[in-house]
Amino acid sequence: MTRRLLFLLLSLLSTTAAAPTTFTAAPAPAPPASDSCNGIFLSYIYIGGVQLPPTLKSKPTQQPYSFKSTLTILNNGLDPLKSWRVFVGFQHGEYLVSASNAVLADGNSIPGFVANGTVFAGYPSTDLMTAIQTAGDITQMSAQIDLVGTQFGVGSPDVPMPTNITLANDGWLCPAPTMQGCDGVELDIRFQTSFILVINVLRTHSSRSWFDSTHHLGTSQMQVCCTEDSALKNNITTADEFLPRQNGDLTIMYDVISTYDSSYLAKVTISNNNPLGRLDNWKLSWDWMREEFIYAMKGAYPEVLDTTECLNGKQGVYYKNLDFSTVLNCQARPTIVDLPPNLVNNTNLGSIPFCCRNGTILPPSMDPSKSTSVFQINVYKMPPDLNRSELAPPQNWQINGTLNPNYQCGPPLQVSPSLYPDPNGSPSDKTAFASWQVVCNITEPKGVKPKCCVSFSAYYNESIIPCNTCACGCPSPSSTTCSTTAPALLLPAQAILVPFDNRTALANAWAELNHFATPNPLPCGDNCGVSINWHLYTDYTKGWTARITIFNWDGEPFVDWFTAVELDKAAPGFEKVYSFNGTKLSGVDNNTIFMQGLPGLNYLVAETPGADPQKDPSVPGKQQSVISFTKKQTPGINVVGGDGFPSKVYFNGEECSLPTVLPSGSAYRKGSNISISVLLAAVVAFLLMQW
Repeated sequence: MTRRLLFLLLSLLSTTAAAPTTFTAAPAPAPPASDSCNGIFLSYIYIGGVQLPPTLKSKPTQQPYSFKSTLTILNNGLDPLKSWRVFVGFQHGEYLVSASNAVLADGNSIPGFVANGTVFAGYPSTDLMTAIQTAGDITQMSAQIDLVGTQFGVGSPDVPMPTNITLANDGWLCPAPTMQGCDGVELDIRFQTSFILVINVLRTHSSRSWFDSTHHLGTSQMQVCCTEDSALKNNITTADEFLPRQNGDLTIMYDVISTYDSSYLAKVTISNNNPLGRLDNWKLSWDWMREEFIYAMKGAYPEVLDTTECLNGKQGVYYKNLDFSTVLNCQARPTIVDLPPNLVNNTNLGSIPFCCRNGTILPPSMDPSKSTSVFQINVYKMPPDLNRSELAPPQNWQINGTLNPNYQCGPPLQVSPSLYPDPNGSPSDKTAFASWQVVCNITEPKGVKPKCCVSFSAYYNESIIPCNTCACGCPSPSSTTCSTTAPALLLPAQAILVPFDNRTALANAWAELNHFATPNPLPCGDNCGVSINWHLYTDYTKGWTARITIFNWDGEPFVDWFTAVELDKAAPGFEKVYSFNGTKLSGVDNNTIFMQGLPGLNYLVAETPGADPQKDPSVPGKQQSVISFTKKQTPGINVVGGDGFPSKVYFNGEECSLPTVLPSGSAYRKGSNISISVLLAAVVAFLLMQW
């Protein structure tokens, strides 16, 4: 049997060698592929994995397997690579259990799912030096990330490789990665196929464990050499000690303003830079990476006061004489919340400029003085960091609000020390001991529903196109007695003034009157806390008007609310908002109209119960205004044809769900003809009676 197998192996290899191939035997081992890279060399090597319980023979794509891999980043260039970031295109439902020397750049914590690919950022070492700077010290030139996790559906002999690896830093070009063979030599695909066939035969007929653990040749190692993009070469020089500060929708500064051997005082500044961004009741969270804990705070507070992890952990042993009843929080991932306005002048908790606003951060286009939130935090450190110069910011930052956009935050990047006014009142500025910047940008996570919706109506159609079915989410399947897929029913005008649960009779009657089909079961509601009706009010030769109505179906009011509409073709003709404060924003494609309440009218009240809750529906909070437009600046505009309806609508920074159809003009024309006929008949009848 062995001789026949060896003969088969030699036959296949000799057949392959007879054809032209890129694989040639070398008398000496080829040099590592990294040696030929004069930029940033990346490699991803799959080490191994085993099948995990439970065994799912009927669902092989859901079968879990462990995996161990190594990601390596090597700087072979002339310049240091500051704050390196590498994208790994995971594609097998990967759940990452651990990663050494790195964190996730999107602010998520490990363990967690990375199934759609993720970006790793260096931690605790963020920069890679050059061979010139370190005399070839590979430990300072490279980073090795050992990955351990679970993947689904890829069992031996197949290998769960990512789709891609690439450097995520700006100013670099990475070609498609190559797959490498067992000696690091790039192999021709025909040689790989022949060798794999033989290995599979040997695995089938041999009990030796070597064949059980061997992976497909040329599929367990991926590598790429990235080079600087000369067209986008960044302006950082080797003399620059820090990265330049970045722009983002939201930026967070972590400035250490006092430092001691075992503790430090940091000022955290949250700044909103997006003209449509906003946070209400913000909650900020991060991960302590070196067993730190929060001793005291001013301007904000932990959501939970908890010292359990200190008392039962290393902190309690090291700080054995510390009164932990005065410590605020020992959680490895604390959540910080803002303080109410009545504590702004409290000497113990407040007295910090730009603090204590109930977590509201407005867009700078609305009120620049309210677009920033600040607090101070006193942090205690643990060994071996008991040195005033040993400073490390927390990682994996996340921030969110109630009815607000979704933000994704990157890792903290060390920047030049911030300047701030001297607390003693002198005209001089003082510098922080160290500063880090966290950049957060508005994202639309897959599967996350909006929190507000829009309905459309027009003067030429008596029906209102309501918010989409399940626009803000569907009810749980166990409680569903409605259709989550059926389109929402057209409504009479008065129906949008009452809650969805009270619209059924009106919607059915309207459908019967107009001969509209009604599905069984009826469609579910929109489940939105805020809805906005955009009504095309008039359309005439020189201009047109619209009416916007905002409904608050939530139990909480909205203070300093705002809404914004994007009108792709109509915005240049904007004239005036009559009951709101309205302006056309600059710098947002010049097509966005921003609206907020007038002084004294910036309070959108909450939904209130009806006079008799047994029979009267709840009443939403409501604000309404007419908006006028001229056609002088927009020749050729087709208001009724769609140009008079917004392409995007925002409420408090959250993009709202829009209907998928517009009001039809056919009903208006049909209705007008009927009305005219009825009117003529009435006039004729009246004249006959007088005759």
